[in-house]
Amino acid sequence: MKSDLVKDGLKRAPNRALLKADGLTDDELGEPFIGVANGWNEVIPGHLHLRDIAEEVKTGISRGGGVGFEFGVPGVCDGIAMGHDGMRFSLPSREVIADSVELMAEAHKFDGLVLVASCDKILPGMLMGAARVDVPTVFVTGGPMAPGYYKKRDLTLISMFEGVGEFKSGKLSEDDLKGMEDNACPTCGSCQGMYTANTLSCLIEAMGLSLPGCGSSLAFSSRKRRIAKRSGERVVELVREGSSLSDFLDRDSLLNAVKVDLLLGGSTNTALHLPAIAREADARLELDDFDRLGEETPHIASMKPGGEYVMKDLDEAGGVPAVLKRAKSLLNDCRTVSGKSIYEIADEADLVRTEVINELSDPVHSEGGLAVLYGNLAPRGSVVKSAAVSEEMMEHKGPARIYSSEDEAVDAILNGEINKGEVVVIRYEGPKGGPGMPEMLSPTSALAGMGLEKSVALITDGRFSGGTRGPCIGHISPEASEKGPIAYIKEGDQIEISIPQRKLEVKLSNEELEQRKKEIQVKKPERKGLLSRYSKNALSADKGGGLKN
Repeated sequence: MKSDLVKDGLKRAPNRALLKADGLTDDELGEPFIGVANGWNEVIPGHLHLRDIAEEVKTGISRGGGVGFEFGVPGVCDGIAMGHDGMRFSLPSREVIADSVELMAEAHKFDGLVLVASCDKILPGMLMGAARVDVPTVFVTGGPMAPGYYKKRDLTLISMFEGVGEFKSGKLSEDDLKGMEDNACPTCGSCQGMYTANTLSCLIEAMGLSLPGCGSSLAFSSRKRRIAKRSGERVVELVREGSSLSDFLDRDSLLNAVKVDLLLGGSTNTALHLPAIAREADARLELDDFDRLGEETPHIASMKPGGEYVMKDLDEAGGVPAVLKRAKSLLNDCRTVSGKSIYEIADEADLVRTEVINELSDPVHSEGGLAVLYGNLAPRGSVVKSAAVSEEMMEHKGPARIYSSEDEAVDAILNGEINKGEVVVIRYEGPKGGPGMPEMLSPTSALAGMGLEKSVALITDGRFSGGTRGPCIGHISPEASEKGPIAYIKEGDQIEISIPQRKLEVKLSNEELEQRKKEIQVKKPERKGLLSRYSKNALSADKGGGLKN
């Protein structure tokens, strides 16, 4: 066992003495050591219950004949960090989390890992760190919260972001905005729709890295506790079987994740996180894979923010196993940590609410829920959640309104300065230029709340929350700080967007673009500490937004 390096033989007597200070017995020193990486903190609602989940995991480890060692990792609540400078720390936190998992696992030579987390950057960050270590690993995702309800209106967190725009436009009273605020998030758990956290939870299950049903089972459910306990038992079995994470995490399983993302109409952030995970696992996954598969894979579940259903509905329909059942013919038959293959899980799945998960022959959209757009504004690509775009905005032409920060754009939207038909351009918000590539749910929600999501487009070198809906195109690469074309478009330039044709262009000649590139002086971020280091070393969005080696 890997842990023998810290506990076996004469020279390790001091090490054993320290382990006995932890309360270990001689019998336990002979058992597999399992690290339990817990994202619990008192800030993130999606993580508030993870102490209890981790206790169930450790119970399972003990029942399986192992010893669990729980340790913490940091985490940012994107919703609480949204709309202000704190959001710049969210994507960089992914790298810190990956380092934290690697650090703890390698320093203490754990034989296996159980990863316990619910929310956006924490999920991929943990998996990136585990990929570096490559020991048997099971992921226990913490599960979604229940939907809210107020005055005959079903609510999610996104209802609140859009409610700000509704209030500003006079559609909502101050009392009703407060009533929604009090009722939108009624339980712990990750936010209710197919936003980034829940998308990633489903994709981790689709990759075979968590037990069946884990991705959609609600945070406060007894089923989640049972899954956590069984996950603890299972990781010890994997250690005894001699498995490692790389036996399950490879290009085929990553392609399954992309396909399930497209089937569900998941978050655009997966186009950052899956390539970053692949990079750590030495498995090839490119933005072009999303584009190619997007044209081959239908969108079969009408999930919020662009659709009708929330995670509770998906869970009641049969969860990820039911999605696998519907789409078995499209998927690779990979091994999973459960001991069953993807096809076996699909064959055994119960599909209960058939209206939630459509048949492949009767999709919500004939193409997948994400699209990758290219053109002279995005030579290396950009990403849009096409599942959340109305039919009338699949094609759009309009004059550019230029803003060099999210705050400038939000003020303009809420002050009624944006007109129908225009294209809001937010630049200098990429990995280097932001720095940190902040999510921009506030401007997109403001557009929706003001009733402009069917007449105004938004493009940016930043990124969007999984809760964004409307024609919002992010991840434009190269970004403004790398002298990408988005840096030198001007107010009033005509922008042309065609999601069906995968095109994002500014109506300027190549000669004009080259001349502007020579004239432009790009804005450089002035930061210190973590953000300064990140800005200097960040990869482009089309490469996953990680750090250079």
